[in-house]
Amino acid sequence: MRASSQAALQLAQERWEPVLRESGERALALGEQLFALVDTLDSSAALRRALTEPSRDGGDKARLAATVLQGKVDAEVVDLVSGLVRERWSHDGDLADAVDSLAVTSVLASAEQAGRLADVEDESFRLVRMFADERELRGAVEDRNLSPARRAGLMESVLSGKVAPEMLVLAMQAARTLRHRSVTSALRVVTELAAERRAHLVASVSSAAPLTREQIDRLGGILRRSYGRDVQVHVGVDPELVGGIRVQVGDDVIDGTLATRLADARRRLAG
Repeated sequence: MRASSQAALQLAQERWEPVLRESGERALALGEQLFALVDTLDSSAALRRALTEPSRDGGDKARLAATVLQGKVDAEVVDLVSGLVRERWSHDGDLADAVDSLAVTSVLASAEQAGRLADVEDESFRLVRMFADERELRGAVEDRNLSPARRAGLMESVLSGKVAPEMLVLAMQAARTLRHRSVTSALRVVTELAAERRAHLVASVSSAAPLTREQIDRLGGILRRSYGRDVQVHVGVDPELVGGIRVQVGDDVIDGTLATRLADARRRLAG
């Protein structure tokens, strides 16, 4: 997202958080309403352009947004979107991206109010691992030949009753829209945003063999000292690594696997 659009999103998030705190668990419904708006924006280029046209008066765009949303969503969502469309957006697609981000924030706020935010963070990480391993399942929920409703229904059939209600909403939306190119990409975003909301970083660790609790705690301590803040360590086993571990914190990757060391050695020999 471009700088001016990012600034508009940041401002909207600051204004939206107090609304979510007052809404309590009702924030889940607000998030679902925002996701529905994302779907509408994604499907209508004409509406996106009308709501983001720089030369169009902000008040006019706000009235159009209110007309489109009135009677379909709660008043808080109408106010939020009316404010969003008054801002300057670098690209018409950035508005839908911003609404999507605010929808995820709303669902996570609901989980936080219900005491399930840690569960959502853990479940989203585990789902990333599951879909990475289960190629047939991933292919089904990402099949663009299926209707969005069908993909969401498949996701619901797999996860219903097995994850927190907020996680189910987020996973179904990931399959419905495929806005993040893949379900796993969308779920990684959920993990990161949940961790950010819980005021810590996330370290995604792949290991050739299961790590002991002592090893995980020691790794967490090393990362905490390196980054100067708490780091939640999520560990998954990947036998293809042969030996060692691979650690990713945000964009930082620390690869100490045997497979990587052997590949480096081969490159040096070949060079």
